[in-house]
Formats: sequence, structure tokens, C-alpha cells
Amino acid sequence: MRQESGSFIASQGFDGFAIGGSLGRSKEEMYQVLEWTVPHLPQDKPRHLLGIGEIEDIFEVVKCGIDLFDCVAPTRMARTGTLFVKGTERFRIHILNARFKDDPGPIDEDCHCHTCCNYSRAYLRHLFAAKEPSAIRLATIHNLHFLESLMRQIRTAIRENRLEALKREWEI
Repeated sequence: MRQESGSFIASQGFDGFAIGGSLGRSKEEMYQVLEWTVPHLPQDKPRHLLGIGEIEDIFEVVKCGIDLFDCVAPTRMARTGTLFVKGTERFRIHILNARFKDDPGPIDEDCHCHTCCNYSRAYLRHLFAAKEPSAIRLATIHNLHFLESLMRQIRTAIRENRLEALKREWEI
């Protein structure tokens, strides 16, 4: 049905296409749904996948032919003090952990977002502990910048035909 739907919707002349609904019960099933669907959509029009926010998934869905995606994960995680950081387990840290109480460094040494350039991990932790609303805003700025930066790297890697090498750099 996904193949039939993809072919039908592609014939309608839309400027782009969204893929959503039930994508299976596992990541493997989601990738299978994309393998069924994406080949039936025009390559010269954007293909949008709804609800993707894990770093590992981003690499995989881009390989499947997805051009853009959206997810509440970066902002939802920011609200709880969970921040994206390359080179950490699952690419995230939880700023309320005690180890950040006196940490003078930025969230991510390699990040150039407003939050990382102006605030320390200790200060951001303090803001979260004090339930200061600006904590959520600063964490959101970082998480969104992190994903935008990742996508810039992915686009460059695609142009340079080195997406797999970039994926290895991210240790995925």
C-alpha cells in the first residue's frame, strides 16, 4: 500500500511530499517502510519524514532519500535539561547531573551556538536547578543549533560523496 500510495501521490503534482503515519514498531521496520515508499517519490522534490529526532536515525533516513524531517525531541529534551553533545552516550548529557555543578566549560567545546559561547555548564545547571525559565530557552537554542550544524555537515558530506565517512566520524 505504501508503494501504491507513493506512486499515486507523486502523480498529483505537489511541491513536496511528507511521509508519516505508522512507520512500524521498530527502526528496522521504519527503514523498510522508507525503502518501499521513497523510490516512488520524485527525487527532484523534497521528501519530509515526520517525527525523526535521534542522531542515528537522521543518518539512516538521509541515506534512504529523506531530505528533511521534524521532531519535538530537541525541544522536549531541552525542557528537561537534556542536551545534545557529540561524543557522548546517545549524543546527550543531562545538565542536572552533579558532575556539572562546578563545570566552567561550555555544553560542547566544538559548538558555536549562543548558549555555548556565553554560558558554562555550571551556570546552565544552576538555572535548571533554580527552575529559571531561561534555562529551557538556552538549552533549546543549543539543541536546535546542534541539529542544524549536523545537517550542514551531512549536506556537505553528500556533495563531497563522503556521507559514510561522516557517519563513521560520528561513531554510528
